[in-house]
Amino acid sequence: MERCAGVLCPMFSVPANQGIGDLGQKTVRMIDCIADAGYRVWQILPLQAKGRSHSPYHALSSFAGDPIYINLDRLCEMGLLTQSSITNCNKFKDRVDYETVRVFKNEYFRRAFKAFKKNYDSFKEDFEYFEKTAFWLEDWAVYQLFRSLNSERPWIEWDEEYRNYPLYKEVDLSEYEDELFYTKFLQFIFYKQFDDIVMYAHAREITLISDVAFVNYDSADVWTNRFDFLLDENGNPKALNNCTYHMPIHDFKRQLIDGFSFWKKRIRWLSRCFDVAKIDYYTIINDYLKIDEMVDYEEFKDLIHSLLIMIKHEFPGFHLIVEGLEKICDDFELGMTNVDVLLDRMKVKELKKSVRKDSVLYTSTQNHETINQAYYGYDNNHRISLRRFLKKQGYTERNFNDMICHFALDSAADICILPIWDICGYKEEARLNKPNEEDELNWTWKLKDFKNFPKDLMKTKEWIQKAGR
Repeated sequence: MERCAGVLCPMFSVPANQGIGDLGQKTVRMIDCIADAGYRVWQILPLQAKGRSHSPYHALSSFAGDPIYINLDRLCEMGLLTQSSITNCNKFKDRVDYETVRVFKNEYFRRAFKAFKKNYDSFKEDFEYFEKTAFWLEDWAVYQLFRSLNSERPWIEWDEEYRNYPLYKEVDLSEYEDELFYTKFLQFIFYKQFDDIVMYAHAREITLISDVAFVNYDSADVWTNRFDFLLDENGNPKALNNCTYHMPIHDFKRQLIDGFSFWKKRIRWLSRCFDVAKIDYYTIINDYLKIDEMVDYEEFKDLIHSLLIMIKHEFPGFHLIVEGLEKICDDFELGMTNVDVLLDRMKVKELKKSVRKDSVLYTSTQNHETINQAYYGYDNNHRISLRRFLKKQGYTERNFNDMICHFALDSAADICILPIWDICGYKEEARLNKPNEEDELNWTWKLKDFKNFPKDLMKTKEWIQKAGR
C-alpha cells in the first residue's frame, strides 16, 4: 500500500442511536470524519457473529455477520418497518450492553421479517442472488437452528443426529423452513447494509481493514469442517489454543494436502468485503508451542509460509498485514506487511530504533492500554525521559498522546494507524480489552456522540499532510 494514515475504531464503538455502532447513517458520518481529516484507512474489528464473550475474535462463523450491527432506520428505508415505531436504545451511553441491544433489536427484526415475506416478490431477485453467492449460508442457518433446539449448548453436546448432520444429513428440516428462512433473511439484510457502507467508504477513498478472527470451537466452521482442525474421533479438541475463547487448533498439515481449501473459502469471502486484512501470527505461534509434542516448530513455520504463499497467489489484489511476519520470512518476500506497536517499546533507546518502511505502525492496539493510560502509569523519571526525547525530535505538543501520534505519523512506516482513543487522549476509561481476563467491560467501550472526537481527528490533519500521508 502507498504511504497513508488510518484510524483504528471498532464498529461497535461508533456513536449510534440503537445502543451499538452499526451499519447506519452514523457510520456514514464516521467515514466522513475520518476522510475529512486526511485519513485513508479505517480499521474495524471483525463483524462476524459473536459468542458469549462479546469478543469480535470469539466468532461463531468466519462468514456470518452479527445481526446486532443491522441498523433499524435502514429497514424503514426498505419498507420493512415504520419510522414512527422505532425508539432509541442507550443512545448516549459510553458502553455497549449487548444483551439489552440484542433483545431490543430482535423484536424489530421479527417484525421486519414478516413484512419481508409479505413483500417477497420485490426482494426475490436480490435475495436469491445473495443465497446463491453466500456458499456458507445454508450451513450457518442449520447450525443456528440446531443451536436453538439444543438450548444454545456447544455442538459437541448435541444429540448425535444434530452433531453429525454435516456428515450424514439425517435430520428432516421441513418443519423448520420458516426459521431457516429467518436466519438467511438476517444475513441478507446485514450484507446489504454492509455493502452500502463499503461502497460509501470507497467513494470517500477510504480503505476498510478487518482482522481475521480465529473461530471458536463452538462454531459453524468447526461443526461443518471438523477434519480441518485437530479434533479426536469424537469431535473433541486435542488442544485448545486459548482458555478464554476456546478456539481450536487448525490442522495445517491436512489443510496443506487439500490446498488450504478451508482458507481459500475464508479469504474469498473476506476479500469480497475488505481490501486488507490483518492476521495475528503470534497467536498461532504461541498456541502451537503449547502443543509442541504434536507439531515441530520449523515444520509449522513452513506450513504457515505455504498458507501465505497460497493467499498471495490466489488473491493477488488482496493485501495481508501479518503480525509477526518476520518470524516466517526475514526478507518479507511475500509482499505482505509486518506490525510494529510503539507502546511495546516505550523506552527512549527503543523509540530511537528505526521503523521498517514495509510495516504498519500503531501507537497502541485493541489489546493494549491506551497511550495516556500507560504514560500516567510510568514513574516520573520515565515520563520525563520520554518527553525530553520527543521534544528533541521537534514534538512540542502539550499532551503526550499528541506527541506520540505526531511522532508515529512522521515515521518511515508505509502505514500508520492511530487508535481513536490515542487520538483523543483517553485513559483507562477507553481500554478496549484486557487479554486473557474475563472483564465485563471488555469490548464494550464506545463513543457517546460526535461532539468532541471529530475535532481531535482534525487536529491531526496538518501532521498527516506534512508527513506525506
